[in-house]
Amino acid sequence: MWCSRAQSLTEKSRAMKQLPGNIKVLYFASGSLEPYVEIITVKDPKHRLSLCSSLDSEAEEPEYQGDVDSVLPVLSDHSLLLDDHHLQRLAAHMPARTQGYPWQLVYSTAVHGSSLKTLYRNMAGLDSPVLLVIKDMDKKVFGAFSSDPFRVSKYCYGTGETFLFSFNPDFQAYRWSGDNSYFVNGNWQSLQIGGGGGRFALWLDADLYHGASFSCPTFHNAPLSTQEDFIVQDLEVWTVHS
Repeated sequence: MWCSRAQSLTEKSRAMKQLPGNIKVLYFASGSLEPYVEIITVKDPKHRLSLCSSLDSEAEEPEYQGDVDSVLPVLSDHSLLLDDHHLQRLAAHMPARTQGYPWQLVYSTAVHGSSLKTLYRNMAGLDSPVLLVIKDMDKKVFGAFSSDPFRVSKYCYGTGETFLFSFNPDFQAYRWSGDNSYFVNGNWQSLQIGGGGGRFALWLDADLYHGASFSCPTFHNAPLSTQEDFIVQDLEVWTVHS
């Protein structure tokens, strides 16, 4: 009985015209060659940009990297550090929840002065990811995307969405390795991103003037700055404005 039904279904399928790839046959009505079908909408994979799909170097970025203009972050304020080149590279690594929203400048050394305390104060009450961008005295641009706004805390905070980046001038991104969860830690004396073995991926002092960057287990990153110890020329922090 089942064999005869299967044979009948096969014959009806052969009798139909070739269906498009987005149409799925559900069943045939009795005595009919016309099937009941379901139309399946498949989103263009070029728009599926997320942190999980990103790679660690510009040379190995997804094939759709050149088509990310539709999801480029829109800056609601002028940036001294970011241009379309930077945004295009960063866009493919941003988590999907940030796409489609403008980015607002929440802190800038050029506007607010060099003070970690002011940086924390400007982020009080925020509940959205932030993008930290630094230019050192060697004119190198680098930074970090944090899943959580920077704040003073006794414990590390953040999620695996957090990643590091640098332009040297080629773009490099360093995602969470899974080795530990030392994403971000902030106190009144310093801001630390990544860690393990007494070394931080990115460290900034209370004046946001001296910084340091080392390889660390959290991201398995190379040092972000030209020199492990660096001087900050400009610093900006952006947040999603939804």
